[in-house]
Amino acid sequence: MSALLEAHAFDRERFLRLAERVRTGAAGSNRVSGEVSPPAPGDVVDLPPPGSSERKRLTDLGLSAISRGECALVVLAGGMATRMGGVVKALVDAIPGHSFLDLRLGEVAHLGRIAGKTPPLWLMTSDSTDDAIREALGTRLDGDRVATFTQHLSLRLRPDGSLFLDGEGRPSTHAPGHGDLPDALRSSGLVSRFVASGGKVVTMANIDNLGGTLDPALVGFHLDHGKAVSCEVVDKLPSDRGGIPVRWNDRPVVLEEFRLPESFDPTTVPVFNTNTFHFDARALANLAMEFTFFVAQKKVGSEPVIQFERLIGEVTSHLDSRFVRLPRAGEESRFLPVKDNTELAERRAEIELVARARGMIA
Repeated sequence: MSALLEAHAFDRERFLRLAERVRTGAAGSNRVSGEVSPPAPGDVVDLPPPGSSERKRLTDLGLSAISRGECALVVLAGGMATRMGGVVKALVDAIPGHSFLDLRLGEVAHLGRIAGKTPPLWLMTSDSTDDAIREALGTRLDGDRVATFTQHLSLRLRPDGSLFLDGEGRPSTHAPGHGDLPDALRSSGLVSRFVASGGKVVTMANIDNLGGTLDPALVGFHLDHGKAVSCEVVDKLPSDRGGIPVRWNDRPVVLEEFRLPESFDPTTVPVFNTNTFHFDARALANLAMEFTFFVAQKKVGSEPVIQFERLIGEVTSHLDSRFVRLPRAGEESRFLPVKDNTELAERRAEIELVARARGMIA
């Protein structure tokens, strides 16, 4: 166990501090303090419509950047699909005969054909998924153009702050969230080598959101506005829960709903974040920030446990960000999440529509 934790950047001192907070009842609230208000005019903008001269300008700008090798795609692939039978989600067929991983490989191959340069595809895996994904990649895995790097590991606690042990008496591990990305990517050496070779943009998306692709128009949008982060948002449905764009102490940020002050009504913000981001590569490589580790109450079997997790959206509190509102339906959709087999069955036709429109499959 010690070797496993060490290999996955387990921070013992931080874990003990967090456990002490739980043990003494000082874990505190996940809610932020200070003033939170809806986005100001101009904080959230629409991408110019297809066919417009401005959309073409941004697309050409993005294609030129891709052709110069200035763009990379990072896909979050650390999750086990527990609601799909406990399988590695990246290897589940998104459409018949094509896994989520296959379609991501098809995505960058298509960009290589239209831009003359194939962007790197880097997958942030976990201890649970890395071996299977590496085996599936086979000889395509070269550690540079196609690479995996693992996120961190931590340990679960009981509600009283003591160490939680599984049915075999061993500490129970968990991955502490997609906020691992900046540290894990930096430790891999991938982003520093990318920047040194002229890399400028890193696009990040979830493995199961095939709407969140590396898109030339959005690369162009990101380069054009010049801020360190572009954050994608879509119109929010009543059932949606997640991060929303707000102003926190007059700074445009993404805040998860559980972090909002009780006095703030999230329905006043009609959009929410899809967890697709475009980062300035150098800013990401040089990012030095102290992430907040949030209390997450979970269950292992029927037993309540506590995990401490961090979220990638928190980078917006440290790096200047711009929000872009995008479609969530049709072949232009940027948001096609799949959490279980029912949702996958419902979305397959739209996933195939998007996959064919964006060249992931012929």
